[in-house]
Amino acid sequence: MKAKLIVIAIALGLMNASAVGQEAGVSMREDNPFARVSDLDFDYPPFDRIESEHYLPAFRAGMAQQKAEAQAIADQGAVSSFENTILALEVSGQLLNRVSRVFFALAGAHTNDALQKIQQEIAPELAAHDDAIVLNGPLFARIESVYTRRADLGLSAEAVRLIEQYYTDFVRAGAALGSAEQARLKEINAEAALLQTQFSQNVLNEVNAMAVVVDTREELTGLDEALIVAAGKEASRRGYDGKYVLPLLNTSGQPALSSVQNRDVREAIHRASVARGVRGGEFDNRQILSSVLKLRAERANLLGYPTHADYVLEDATALTVEAVNARLASLAPAAAANARREAEDLQEIVDATGDDFELEAWDWQFYSEQLRQQRYAFDESQLRPYFELDNVLKRGVFFAAEKLYGLTFAERFDLPVYQEDVRVFDVFDVAGTKLGIFIGDFYARPSKRGGAWMNAYVPQNGLMGTSPVV
Repeated sequence: MKAKLIVIAIALGLMNASAVGQEAGVSMREDNPFARVSDLDFDYPPFDRIESEHYLPAFRAGMAQQKAEAQAIADQGAVSSFENTILALEVSGQLLNRVSRVFFALAGAHTNDALQKIQQEIAPELAAHDDAIVLNGPLFARIESVYTRRADLGLSAEAVRLIEQYYTDFVRAGAALGSAEQARLKEINAEAALLQTQFSQNVLNEVNAMAVVVDTREELTGLDEALIVAAGKEASRRGYDGKYVLPLLNTSGQPALSSVQNRDVREAIHRASVARGVRGGEFDNRQILSSVLKLRAERANLLGYPTHADYVLEDATALTVEAVNARLASLAPAAAANARREAEDLQEIVDATGDDFELEAWDWQFYSEQLRQQRYAFDESQLRPYFELDNVLKRGVFFAAEKLYGLTFAERFDLPVYQEDVRVFDVFDVAGTKLGIFIGDFYARPSKRGGAWMNAYVPQNGLMGTSPVV
């Protein structure tokens, strides 16, 4: 009960601090969906009410509120403690967290021109905001005071770990630097934030702009019939009537390379894929990449690290550059030998066809598929019926989750989604208690970055009493 009262008192104090931000002239309309916690199940985001124009006001009001909250913590007269400093920081920034989680999830999963413009505008502002908090001298002094006394405070291991994490994060962000170094660090962070945003947006925009145009259906022999039909429709959409267009996927490889028989088409697909970001033009990333690398190196040096890699790895499993290099060195000989053996096997298949060419990168996936069929009588296309989405999801993932953890899933259709293909599931434990909500977004599309990832729209947090929406 005492702990609950402490948290309530902290929360009330932070509400007052939040008002300071609004009085400073940074506010948003009451009808902004981010102005308050969603009233949907488990604080599920009200996607049907969120518009692009809601983000910037919410971001700026959230930053003002969190900055006021942090300053209130720094300015209090009471001796620093776990409750009035560390826990108070832990529950601060709720508005900013709310809008950030939704915005950056959608910026990756379903972006558009408006969101990309907002992202470029807000990135340096968020970097400056983070610096205003972690480089706040009085605030860091309070954290450091709690950190130095952590072993004598009679706290749980979890609380001590949280103290250590805050202290480490602030130090790694430059809190212990001198004023001149901190000033330069702020400049670096703002510039890097904008460049990194431009880089990721260029990758997506470049992929959407590039495609391989094929003149005839025969040149696509080997490609799945449904994909050929889709290529014809895409050609018509782009004004290439009677032709076929193969858009690039925002992944490291292009699946069509494993099935298209025409070698010239495979080469065109491969060359287009590896040319992403280096063709010149508005989406070329070479200069951005060079600038980011220089900024990262300078930041690492300011913070006392030889390289950016040393800085990143200090907080990772590997810990050191030497450990990473040692692991790579141990793997490289076997990996290279295996690749050479596979290349020899693939070249034998090429030679057996009577074709006179040396295996190239655009041939590898195609002849690897031929090798599987010859050596193991295995045709990957025969597996497709078994890997239909619902089979994998319900008879695979959900089945395993129930067997291993007692979790069950029930699809629901009453909650709003940000794209029509998105699916929503309640998650229950073995006793039938609802644990949270799972949002599944399974398909590639032009508005979505490549890869697979997870975002928490609402994190599980015992302190705040929230359950996960992921």
